[in-house]
Amino acid sequence: MNSDHSLDCDLIIVGAGPAGLYGAYYAGFRGMRVTVIDSLPQAGGQMTTLYPEKKIFDVAGYPAIRAQSLVDALTEQADQSKPRYLFGHVATELVDIPDGIAVTTDLGETVTGGAVLVTAGIGKFTPRPLPVGNDYAGRGLRYFVPRLDELTGEDVVVVGGGDSAVDWALSLESIAKSVVLVHRREQFRAHEHSVGLLAASTVQVMTPFEVDSISGAGIIDGVTLAHCTTDARHQFAVSAVVAALGFKAALGPINSWGLDKAGRDIAVDRAMRTSRPRVFAAGDVAGHDDKVKLISVGFAEAAIAVNHIAALLDASAPVMPGHSSDAVG
Repeated sequence: MNSDHSLDCDLIIVGAGPAGLYGAYYAGFRGMRVTVIDSLPQAGGQMTTLYPEKKIFDVAGYPAIRAQSLVDALTEQADQSKPRYLFGHVATELVDIPDGIAVTTDLGETVTGGAVLVTAGIGKFTPRPLPVGNDYAGRGLRYFVPRLDELTGEDVVVVGGGDSAVDWALSLESIAKSVVLVHRREQFRAHEHSVGLLAASTVQVMTPFEVDSISGAGIIDGVTLAHCTTDARHQFAVSAVVAALGFKAALGPINSWGLDKAGRDIAVDRAMRTSRPRVFAAGDVAGHDDKVKLISVGFAEAAIAVNHIAALLDASAPVMPGHSSDAVG
């Protein structure tokens, strides 16, 4: 696509969530070489990290689809374009270069491309730590459960009162040996339907309790819960603790790239251009007055951005390439 083969690729995509993965596929369809950068260790963004087992209902063609299944399908689709992935890299610096853009990551990798598409969703999210036992992180204590089967047959304590905590507890009920859900308030913040399912489940609900201490030599083998208003204590023999206490989300270094904002989002025009030349944005990270934040909208925005990027990189290329079915011989 780009006549300057000194560049590493034609398009650098920052964010490997649904919009980024679809953008990678579509860029390949338009003949571009693509590099995808994401701070997480795998594709999928928020969907894979926070609610992989949750059903998604707003994707065209699927009455319902499990979040991880959607990510798997999007990854398979994107792989047709043979993108280069840089997982575990935070895009920190963006610099204009002749006929392109250079993006440097926190691990010292610099990628050059003809354009950048930011599909960073809500940004880099950091879990709120469990006040006690953080020394056990990675040794039985986890903040995300991208693969539920990792906890098959385990005695699990889930901590939290929001949608993620309740969803994880319900999803683990059928595969874990036992599940205890701990919340420091009597009322849950989760969806009413999910709370109803919880009440009818075999999950042992402990409210209002909080985790007082975690024990174990090397890995977790027990948890002590303390009642929030009395001196009551309960001990559980467990092998895993899932702390679903929410997270902090921020665009991080992207905020220093000199991009105009629409509220907390990156401002874009109808072609998904940002205020900086050669930089586009799509999905939840992109904002304008009439924005509707849906996965399905993110797919469309990624396609719009990629088609305009194609015309930007090659003056002879039309914005509208025809239909993908026309390319099948």
